[in-house]
Amino acid sequence: MQNKEMFSGLKVVELASVLAGPSVGQFFAELGAEVIKVENELTGGDVTRSWFGAQEKGDQLSAYFCSVNWGKKSIALDFNSQDDRDLVYQLVRQCDIVIASYKPGDAEKLGMDYDTLCSHNPKIIYGQISGYGSHSKRVGYDAVIQAESGFMHLNGEKSGPPLKMPVALIDVLAGHQLKEGILVAMLEKTKTGKGKLVEVSLIQTAFASLANQASNWLHAGILPSRQGSAHPNIAPYGENYPTKDAKQILVAIGNDKQFVRMCQLLGINEVASREEYASNKLRVKNRRELNAILEKQFALYNAQFLTEKFNAENIPAGIIQNLEEAFVMEEAKDIMLEASGFKGVQTYIVKERENTSKKLSPPPKLGEHKKAILENLKV
Repeated sequence: MQNKEMFSGLKVVELASVLAGPSVGQFFAELGAEVIKVENELTGGDVTRSWFGAQEKGDQLSAYFCSVNWGKKSIALDFNSQDDRDLVYQLVRQCDIVIASYKPGDAEKLGMDYDTLCSHNPKIIYGQISGYGSHSKRVGYDAVIQAESGFMHLNGEKSGPPLKMPVALIDVLAGHQLKEGILVAMLEKTKTGKGKLVEVSLIQTAFASLANQASNWLHAGILPSRQGSAHPNIAPYGENYPTKDAKQILVAIGNDKQFVRMCQLLGINEVASREEYASNKLRVKNRRELNAILEKQFALYNAQFLTEKFNAENIPAGIIQNLEEAFVMEEAKDIMLEASGFKGVQTYIVKERENTSKKLSPPPKLGEHKKAILENLKV
């Protein structure tokens, strides 16, 4: 069986909005599951339907909404109506997984919490995204989580202010965490036959994703600070250097051998042999002086010329590109989604020997599939 058919026959009810929860729904859709996105008719559905960029046309689906809502069916209901809530319960009785991301207390108020839905289908796996955990009433937003978890403190130039990342990265990572939790629960269900509640919080996702920066503090007692794109433990790694043709190359030198070869290709063999740059630890210590030397040398070459030489020698380096330039790369083309004039990117990118590409329907209009979904409920 190919990956694209892995979850054929699986039914998912998505009660989530914005980015984290819907990204999980698209993941299951990409692998063949039927994903029904249940939206609140009174509020205009998923809030990202209204998140238009300044240059977007407001009579179309927003680009933000389209980022994680491919392959789904949409039904819009009045959650204040008992009849419409009963329709959701009918869907839940027929489904395997529920994905939810309500603000604290809203799920219980609407009758969409785990305990209520479990009473209609004890075997469901209920995947829930929260800001700070189910015990907290705080509303979780990616930007605030980035601020409180330390990400913003680490992001930015040394002399500049803390910066939020340009992607809601904590939401994206929380989506991956929830996928893992749901998949583990599915595996457990094959042994026990029982469903369960799986919860992921944005704040714990952020802490877990600090990786080596967390360990720098917790293990080494070193409080990380902003230093641009430079890596705190490796040099030169993350530094970018302007080239002769006004482009910039980022390098990621991971070991001494790569450093020596890079210096040779740049025509500065003597730098690699200097004692203060003989090891990674010394290069980190003497980063400023080394960067001054490398900046002067990179400026003598055109970017394409250098990167081709570096790549031929397996020296990690690349030209800093905008999205227009990035999405013409073959690796990007390989995971593109396209249908009915819409374009997007897959969330599931694992490749095996079989052809795993799947044609997905484009992101749905609000309530687009209501009639068909209700007809199926009657069957």
